[in-house]
Amino acid sequence: MARRRKLTSPLALAVLATLMSGPMHPYQIARLLKHRGKDDSIKIRYGSLYTVVQDLESRGFLETEGTARAGHRPERTVYRLTDDGYRELEDRLRELISEPVKEYPLFASVLSLMSVIHPDELTGLLAERLQAMEIEIAATTGIVEHAVSRRLPRLFLLETEYGLAMKRAEADWVRALIGELADGTFPDLKFWRSFTETGEFPEELLGTEWAQAEQAVLSPREAAHPRPSQREADEPG
Repeated sequence: MARRRKLTSPLALAVLATLMSGPMHPYQIARLLKHRGKDDSIKIRYGSLYTVVQDLESRGFLETEGTARAGHRPERTVYRLTDDGYRELEDRLRELISEPVKEYPLFASVLSLMSVIHPDELTGLLAERLQAMEIEIAATTGIVEHAVSRRLPRLFLLETEYGLAMKRAEADWVRALIGELADGTFPDLKFWRSFTETGEFPEELLGTEWAQAEQAVLSPREAAHPRPSQREADEPG
């Protein structure tokens, strides 16, 4: 017997959780998710949601309850959560909460390639990011404070609290990095500037263990024909 694939889509889990409130059609599910602010943490698109609902039904996690019509709108299929769907939701949430998963945030991916950008330019780019983040943090803080004043249970604010904590931590880190670049305390700043300007490792680094390991990764052909430096690339042929 083939092993059933686990649900990996946050939207699929959100659909199952929403249907715990009772049977509804996909359009109602989407409206309720957005009303609850779940579109801040889950990408919700109507086309994708209909596909997810069909997949959940094919797996036996949802079943058709009937149809509903509002005014002159076409009939819509109403779905309800099955016992299997409820068990899958609980099991998957327990697993995702207790077991950290490797994620690939876009900003971290870009940071891994940052040697391409001159550090003097990077300082300005990070300052722009920090300004945008501070605006986001202020807005999100206002949302949380408003929700608390309206006596919204904290249970429904956890993802917003987490997002706010992550934004604050990132802003603190970016602010510190800007400071290091601005006052020159960032380690190997001279090497970074040289690399972005020439495309070559400074001579004092070529004999290091790290540089030798880099060369060992290259194929013999690549090692014999390294890419031209920026200076060589700019020179007329």
